Amino acid sequence: MKSPNVSNLFSGVILTLVLFLGLSAYVIINPGEAGVLSILGKSQDGVLLEGLHFKPPLISQVDVYDLTVQKFEVPAQSATKDLQDLTGRFAINFRLDPIRVVEIRRTQGSLANIVTKIIAPQTQESFKVAAARRTAEESITQRELLKNDFDSALQSRLEKYGIIVLDTSVVDLNFSTEFARAVEDKQIAEQQAQRAVYVAQEAEQEAQAEVNRAKGKAESQRLLAETLRAQGGELVLQKEAIEAWRSGGAQMPQVLVMGGGNNTSVPFLFNLKDLAGKGSS
Repeated sequence: MKSPNVSNLFSGVILTLVLFLGLSAYVIINPGEAGVLSILGKSQDGVLLEGLHFKPPLISQVDVYDLTVQKFEVPAQSATKDLQDLTGRFAINFRLDPIRVVEIRRTQGSLANIVTKIIAPQTQESFKVAAARRTAEESITQRELLKNDFDSALQSRLEKYGIIVLDTSVVDLNFSTEFARAVEDKQIAEQQAQRAVYVAQEAEQEAQAEVNRAKGKAESQRLLAETLRAQGGELVLQKEAIEAWRSGGAQMPQVLVMGGGNNTSVPFLFNLKDLAGKGSS
């Protein structure tokens, strides 16, 4: 006959085993996650989405994958169309396709494997495709087009593996030191050339203005000559002489002699002091 202590111990072990088997027969998948059930090392069809799921105890396990947005920075290096070295670093936002999680588990394994074995090399290849379509200078001036080509190539490549690319951004984009210096020198030369063109245009405009002023002056003199030759020209001269006295601030002369017998002739002026000096001599 068994003692009470042995019986109680045996019952406790059985209860513990049943409790352990009961708890290990269920798995909880949280929101934003997906699980893949494996029995005796073989992945089973059908994704375990959020909720409570049964699994055979002791002989099964569930691999849980995060379906929320993941972000990784991946470096890449390539050569441009004109064979200039170009290095970049891209931030990639992606998530796993929940429908294809079982396929991902069978072919890629963990999320770490997905990043190192799929995303990193495919980023490198996509960057090569985008960079090879344009020269180094075009890669600078058409940076947005370079990114669009990169996005298109990366999305089509990762889609085959059940990876959905949501967004990418260029964290860094660099050329060789020699090329960067050449670009800077070219920009300086272009600025100097533009300045020279501006100075030449300014000089041309000033020269044209001088020509226009000369033409206007010549035209004015021509019209004045025609006026003087015409009847009444003497009145014009007389008027200008009076205006000259006024504008110059000089006093009116002490002697005013009109030429000839015509009152409209140009006035002839002389100074009485000059006459006095000549009389004494």
